[in-house]
Amino acid sequence: MTEQLSFECVGVRADPYAAGPTLIFRLRITASGGERVHAIALRCQMRIEPAQRGYAQEEADRLSDLFGERSRWHSSMQPVQFAQVSVVVPGFSGETEVDVPVPCTYDMDIASARYFAALADGEVPLLLLFSGTAFCGAGGFSVRPVPWDKEATCRLPVAVWREMMEQHFPGCGWIRVPRAGMEALLAYRSRHALPSWEATVEALLAAVPSCEALEGTAS
Repeated sequence: MTEQLSFECVGVRADPYAAGPTLIFRLRITASGGERVHAIALRCQMRIEPAQRGYAQEEADRLSDLFGERSRWHSSMQPVQFAQVSVVVPGFSGETEVDVPVPCTYDMDIASARYFAALADGEVPLLLLFSGTAFCGAGGFSVRPVPWDKEATCRLPVAVWREMMEQHFPGCGWIRVPRAGMEALLAYRSRHALPSWEATVEALLAAVPSCEALEGTAS
C-alpha cells in the first residue's frame, strides 16, 4: 500500500509566531489504494537544487565561495543540504494535508544560509525526499516502510525567506564567533565602554586603516 502514497508540496510560508526563524511547508499526502492510514511517522530530507535556476552576475559573484567560478558550475554546482525534519501525520483516508515546520538558521558558516543570502529574488528550487513508517489497515493495522523513492519538488520564494529573517533579525546579519574571539570582543567592548555590538564593530573597523598602514610600514 505504501507504494500508492504520493506527496506534493502545495505551499510554504514563514511562521510569524515561532520563537526562531521557521518555515512551514504545507504537504499534501494521497493514499490512492483506498486503505485507511492510521498514522505516518514521516521523515523528510530537504535539499537545494541550485542548478535548477538562473543567476544574475551579482548573485554569481556572491556564490563563488560555494561553487567557485561560474565557468566551473557545470561540475561544481552540486545539491546543498537544507534540512532534515520529522513529523507525525494523523490518520486519514484518501487524502490529507499536514504542516511541516522547518527551523532555519542565519549562521553564515552553514552552506544553505550563505546560498539564501546570496540571492536577490526569484525562487529556490527544493527537492523533498521522504522516508519513514506508515501504519495502515482496516480491521487492525500493519506496519510498512515509506519507500525511499517518494519525493516532491518545491519552489521557495526568496521573498519568503527574507521576510522570515527580517522578522527575527531586522536589518541585521549574524555570524558565529569562536569562544576565544568572543571573549576578546567582550573585553574590547568593556575596555572602551562601548554601548552596543554595533558600536564595537564600527570601532574595530575604524581602526583597520591605521593597522594596514602599520603593516605596510613594517614590511
